[in-house]
Amino acid sequence: MSDSVKYVLIIPDGASDEPIEELDNKTPFEVASKPNIDKLAGEGVCGWVLNVPDGMYPGSDICILSILGVNPALPDVYTGRAPLEAASMGIEMRDSDVAYRCNLVRIEDGIMVDYSAGHISTEDAREIIEILNREIKEDGIKFYPGVSYRHIMIWENGKDRIETTPPHDITGKPIKDYMPRGDGAERLIDIMKKSSEILRNEKANMVWLWGQGKKPNLPSFTKRFELKGGVVSAVDLVKGIGKLMGLKVIDVPGVTGYIDTNYLGKAEYSIRFLEYEGDFVLIHVEAPDEAGHNGDYRAKIQAIEDIDRYIVKTILDWAEEKKIKLRILLLPDHPTPVKLRTHKADMVPFVLWSNLLKVRGESSFNERTLEYLRPMCLKEGYRLINLFLGKDCATSCNECLLGSCKL
Repeated sequence: MSDSVKYVLIIPDGASDEPIEELDNKTPFEVASKPNIDKLAGEGVCGWVLNVPDGMYPGSDICILSILGVNPALPDVYTGRAPLEAASMGIEMRDSDVAYRCNLVRIEDGIMVDYSAGHISTEDAREIIEILNREIKEDGIKFYPGVSYRHIMIWENGKDRIETTPPHDITGKPIKDYMPRGDGAERLIDIMKKSSEILRNEKANMVWLWGQGKKPNLPSFTKRFELKGGVVSAVDLVKGIGKLMGLKVIDVPGVTGYIDTNYLGKAEYSIRFLEYEGDFVLIHVEAPDEAGHNGDYRAKIQAIEDIDRYIVKTILDWAEEKKIKLRILLLPDHPTPVKLRTHKADMVPFVLWSNLLKVRGESSFNERTLEYLRPMCLKEGYRLINLFLGKDCATSCNECLLGSCKL
């Protein structure tokens, strides 16, 4: 293994939250036992960053592009969520194709009861997608199986200027108020209605189409930062972003996108990649976000603690044992407050840590401890990666809260 610096970017998706009454008005980050994340805060530099450009939806697609140094507000960079997931699944899109995210959902009496069909298993979901391809025989329409409830529909020569709504935003609400709208919406609605007539699964009884877009054009992370990198995630969206930006998708057995995921495997496979193949790895964990969508603060606390115990500790122990030069950047991509059960376009806390130079940091990594730093938020989230990787950030020190960080 070379003597080069290794970079680990850890994204606990949606982990940032707001005070919760049942937790004595504390957040999951405050309540969770996370000694290793707190160690990063105590020896590193903390701050706040805004990953969502003005006017854009605070989805993980937008936020993770920002975290990887891409300004999603630039023309022709971000086209939609679904084509990013399609790339991860190996779906070859033509320029005229439109990809739609296809959730398996549960509808009862016209109400969105479950946006994930009870986190249906990938095996059961695959059978449902096969049924849809067999029964919905429409020209230019094809369904592709993904993981759990997350799938893709490709519409050849389709429409992409349709207003759609993420199903996790309307839990408990009547779907009639959120059906697709605009030129071409009638065909989407027809497909969704046909699916409800076909599906008799005890968990999934309809598909929900959203997040559409045409083939994207993303810059190469590898060329820009001159680093060979990898990405570890259970989510096709994140793997697709990584693939399109030249990162190697590192497959880890047992990852689920929920609180039962293989946390330790994510750390171990990342370490193996850093030892033998590359210098940068992105570790994405979906579990806190799913817990937020489910309104389950206990599950979010558990996810944060498992990330601390199995991912952060494992990587820190490896670096100490092998004398690795290491930098870590840890941050949520966006908040998913438990009481809202959906994403919020707000700033998130981050910590930059390096064993090359320890600084006097904060007593704990949580929203309340770091509250005093909020006025100095880095509002262009796509610039944070430059600081993490030690590249020119085009920001004078007197304008940036990290100006004296020396990281």
